[in-house]
Amino acid sequence: MTGQTAIPEWSLEEVFPGFDSLEYRQAKEEVRTSLETMRRFLLESSPPEGGADFSDWLCELLDKLNRLEMLADTLSAYAYARFSTETKSPSVLAELNKIEELLVPATTVQVLFRNLLARHEDTVRKAIKDDRRFGEYAFILEEALMFQKHQMATELEDLAADLSRSGAEAWSRLQESILANASAPWDEASGARKTMVELRNLAYDPDRAVREKAYRLELGIWKTYEIPVAAALNGVKGTVSTLNKRRGWESALDTSLAQARISKATLDALIGVMEESLPMWRRYLRAKARLLGRERLSFFDIFAPLQQTGSEIPTFGWEEAKDFIVRQFGTFDADMARFAKHAFEHRWIDARPREGKVGGAFCTHFPAAKQPRVLCSFDGTYSSLITIAHELGHAWHYETIKDRPQLLSQYPMTLAETASIFSETLVSNAAMAEIEAGSRMPLVELHLQDACQVIVDILSRFYFERAVFKERDEGELTPDRLCALMLDAQARTYGDAMREDERHPYMWAVKRHYYIPGLSFYNFPYAFGQLFGMGLYSLYKKEGPSFAARYRELLRATGSLPAVEVARRAGFDVETPEFWKGAMMAFEPEVAFLEAQGRATVQY
Repeated sequence: MTGQTAIPEWSLEEVFPGFDSLEYRQAKEEVRTSLETMRRFLLESSPPEGGADFSDWLCELLDKLNRLEMLADTLSAYAYARFSTETKSPSVLAELNKIEELLVPATTVQVLFRNLLARHEDTVRKAIKDDRRFGEYAFILEEALMFQKHQMATELEDLAADLSRSGAEAWSRLQESILANASAPWDEASGARKTMVELRNLAYDPDRAVREKAYRLELGIWKTYEIPVAAALNGVKGTVSTLNKRRGWESALDTSLAQARISKATLDALIGVMEESLPMWRRYLRAKARLLGRERLSFFDIFAPLQQTGSEIPTFGWEEAKDFIVRQFGTFDADMARFAKHAFEHRWIDARPREGKVGGAFCTHFPAAKQPRVLCSFDGTYSSLITIAHELGHAWHYETIKDRPQLLSQYPMTLAETASIFSETLVSNAAMAEIEAGSRMPLVELHLQDACQVIVDILSRFYFERAVFKERDEGELTPDRLCALMLDAQARTYGDAMREDERHPYMWAVKRHYYIPGLSFYNFPYAFGQLFGMGLYSLYKKEGPSFAARYRELLRATGSLPAVEVARRAGFDVETPEFWKGAMMAFEPEVAFLEAQGRATVQY
């Protein structure tokens, strides 16, 4: 890896100078006061009967809610951002708990707002129809009326939110803290240890012995912690199931579909095409095994880099990564490139791996500051370059929508992954184009590797989570049972392309998404985003530079329309298999290319 620039940690001072700063304390106080004022207003206010007076009243109410949510979301994001890089700090954890406690009444405000809309449903719908000011709020208000039908009584929703801090949210933090702080001895002679994050990053090491060692150490760590992590998963899923029943949802999946703003027909079409594509992905996995000199892959071979005579997978110093991403973004949209350059130069990216920092990568937003931040662990590999491009795609999505009212800038999980996939496709295709045609095999494989995770592994996670919810309704699941369900899900998706005795039974402990109480089934949105993003990229290749402006408008609409309508504006019907099949088949030429490369090697 070339380049000596230090890998940065992010700066959050433009959001708040610190927990003790005047700005932070004032924001907390305004939220505290506003929550109480809003609660009283929603309980005691009697809106006008109808007409212009009612519309003015509703506009004023929406303005107040926008201000309140903007500050509340900023405080919550800031406290969690601090915790994500300082999980060992008692003071940071204490402040995160304080913010969660502060925001408990927000649930009451949301419940009361929905109840008020329901009491005046006909008047609200007439205002939507007659007053142009509500045009963009139409879907949001209709959605609020729908969710109102799945609410408990106000005092029960208030109690559920209060108990969550010491219940499901605490279980969630337990899993996260274990993942962030667990480590294992790596070299007995020197006493060196490697964190869980470092061990998982070694899955990309070219040396198979290193990958296998890291894999077996990781499994050993999870074996040590399996009881508390299983308790955390049981706690989260048990709470979710109980609350869903109380709220009148048939299942956690139904809740997730509503949150994702997609129909059951859309999910069925997507999952069906994912299942139909499995033979293609198993062909890819077998081709990779041949290229690695193996009969079948082990789990620790999934991310192994392929070598090709006369070529190497490029590595990047920090400055090189910045320049490459900014340059490629610029081929699509000059403003997008300027935004990415600003993010790099103003320390909006926390990329340095270190103990106490959570694993994985994410993008978070601070609405009051109108700024995003990105967290990742940069190690100079091509994969870490693509991760940055992916997360900056999320950040650009927020940049396009940040000036919208807060209620109109909160897009669902499905559409949240669209811009990130589009951005990483820009960068990965550019990297491939800069390499001679005869030397592209390693990058083609990396592209397939990432997509295989989003289709095949995501499908295994979907199967696993569906099974967990079904069995959790009957009682708690033991660590052994969770491992068995995970292995079964992997068998159904990876099939005979992966060795049965060297899969990953503890992926249920690894993936943070299973432990988010408010977002069940945070898996299929990745597949939606992968294929929808590729569909948009195909449009860009057809339309050329003019597509950049249209793309921005699509992103701006993601907070105020259901996913099916956003897709329709792009010319796609996501409720039928045809769209998904077309997007999926974009991978077929790459699979065939890799198979040809595999046939040219000496058979195992």
